[in-house]
Amino acid sequence: MFYAYLRGLVVFLLWIINGNAHYHHRDKLLDKNENYILVAPHRTWWDPVYMAFAARPKQFIFMAKKELFNNRIFGWWIRMCGAFPIDRDNPGQEAIKYPVNMLKKSQRSLIMFPSGSRHSNDVKGGVAVIAKMTKVKIMPVVYEGPRELSGLLSGQRIDMNFGNPIDVSDVKRMNDEGIEEVAKRIHSEFDRLDAENEAFQSGKKPNFLTYIYRIPLGIVAIVAVLLTLLFSYIASFVWNPEKHRDQEMKK
Repeated sequence: MFYAYLRGLVVFLLWIINGNAHYHHRDKLLDKNENYILVAPHRTWWDPVYMAFAARPKQFIFMAKKELFNNRIFGWWIRMCGAFPIDRDNPGQEAIKYPVNMLKKSQRSLIMFPSGSRHSNDVKGGVAVIAKMTKVKIMPVVYEGPRELSGLLSGQRIDMNFGNPIDVSDVKRMNDEGIEEVAKRIHSEFDRLDAENEAFQSGKKPNFLTYIYRIPLGIVAIVAVLLTLLFSYIASFVWNPEKHRDQEMKK
């Protein structure tokens, strides 16, 4: 419940700030009862929010660098939303074991950026291995829009474009050749979706007058954020998200 609330609150804030987001081919999303790995090229710090919102009502887990969990409130937030900490310098077996267990035993799917960082286009092998171990499909989506906060604030258009699900069951082994084949399929869909997004990008910004009625809504949103911060600080002392997810997997 908190996941859906926080996802909605953050997207509401982004709508107040930008208000020019468009979602394409959501009909290609797999059934909500089927788990999958939602993948995208990592281009901004806010694209995972748009990914999670666009794929609603499905809920997700996602990897996050361990440093993000140091802040008590923010760390609790992202744990409640399904994040699990990863040491990028020494990821270990948990980087594979945890998402595999969740995909097999829970109703949550996985958000991954196959390239890892926002400054890389190289598809890593983790997504292929996890998909093969869990027998789930890979669902590609591409974000196109502002990559700097100034562009977001100025109302530049955002397009979230979903591609065709990628089935890796025919890849017999996830050795170098198998991983390269999966990477090729993912890159092919990303390239196709990027080409489609170029046609969507008109460069037209929202009418400035539309921001007028967002001002009172912005005040409401600020109050909601402050109340959420207070609630989260108190709740972080009494509610352990990991324990709750462990119970969820045992059901």
